[in-house]
Amino acid sequence: MTVHAEISIVPISKGQDTSMSKEVAAAFDAIRKIKNVKATLTALGTQIEAKDLGSVLLAVEAAHRAAKSAGTRRIISTVRIDERLDKDQTLQDKIRSVKQKLKK
Repeated sequence: MTVHAEISIVPISKGQDTSMSKEVAAAFDAIRKIKNVKATLTALGTQIEAKDLGSVLLAVEAAHRAAKSAGTRRIISTVRIDERLDKDQTLQDKIRSVKQKLKK
């Protein structure tokens, strides 16, 4: 079955620059290198699809490591996990299902 997750990290560093794009880019790059994980970047987080929960957790760990390597001094993460056990469904399948209901 497919496991979906939405990962959002907030890298915190000292200084005047409030941009987080460098650290977020490093985290996203690390996530998309995890084997068997499909990552989609959104404005407020990264959505991932994996075949197992372990891959999702590896992606979270990789994001933290990458943000630290980019100079972050503190990281706050939010992770939402959807582990559906009754059928296999992609993120696109979920979007398609909602769009079909919008047409009615």
